[in-house]
Amino acid sequence: MSPSRTRVANEAWEALFRAQSTVMRELTAADVWEGVSPSEYDVLYTLSKAPDGLRITELTRDMLLTQGGVSRLVARLEATGLLERVADPADGRASRIRLTEAGASAQRRVGLRHGTHVAQLMTSTFSVEQLEQLRTLCETLTESTRT
Repeated sequence: MSPSRTRVANEAWEALFRAQSTVMRELTAADVWEGVSPSEYDVLYTLSKAPDGLRITELTRDMLLTQGGVSRLVARLEATGLLERVADPADGRASRIRLTEAGASAQRRVGLRHGTHVAQLMTSTFSVEQLEQLRTLCETLTESTRT
């Protein structure tokens, strides 16, 4: 007798959640962060892909933090000179957040070390074909939940 779809779905979710938690502990513990937390790096990385900056609501969209949590991170990074607020040309009442030159430099330095560590961890576990399957499965799951 085959297991029910509900049971398999829940077992798959638990396996995915445990894998993500385990990998995040490993990556967070690595000596690659150069004085920024993984959450702060997430902000720097997200902004590195947006040269014109992002509104706080846009920045919050793909992060696992509340808007208030992201606002505190942004304020902390702004105070250290890694981010700046600039006027939003589309809405004079709003501002956009973008990397400063120091922020872009920090993102590149930390990103290089972090990316190397991620690659070592993932390629020691999976073949290229398995990594491609994993990427496709995760992208499919992410897209299916965006409505």
